[in-house]
Amino acid sequence: MMKISSPYSIIRYRWLLLWVALLPFVSLLTGCSGSTSANGDQNKMAPMSDMPAEIQKAPVSVSEAYRFAVANPDALKNVPCFCGCGAARHTSNYSCYVKEVKPSGDVVFDQHALGCSICVDIAQDVMKMTRDSKSPKEIRTAIDQTYSQYGPSNMAPAQ
Repeated sequence: MMKISSPYSIIRYRWLLLWVALLPFVSLLTGCSGSTSANGDQNKMAPMSDMPAEIQKAPVSVSEAYRFAVANPDALKNVPCFCGCGAARHTSNYSCYVKEVKPSGDVVFDQHALGCSICVDIAQDVMKMTRDSKSPKEIRTAIDQTYSQYGPSNMAPAQ
């Protein structure tokens, strides 16, 4: 025997089907939008294809840090490193990733951060705080407070 549903049940069923049909589409749209901060800015990242093979093969957090460093030099030049790399003449966290940018625009990478979790953690924190629209001064203060326990800074104290 066939059960007859009320009109209300049919409408609810149609709405459910509509939501089920739209959910994958909406998920795809939001998944492709990238990470944005409250003001709509995105962390710029250099293309993976521009990275040397050893960086492409590195763990995701490491390759992201290199890509962020290349695309956002000022963000990492603003913060020190605390891993002891000042002895290697590194002058900021940026120096752990980039040795030099030639006049042609070619980047000469420093391989130091490939094996240094402190360098990578600092860059990842800067990435997150940049996404969260923190000012350079707020970022510097947070990095100094968080990482000074690990070793000497390779920059003069923040003013």
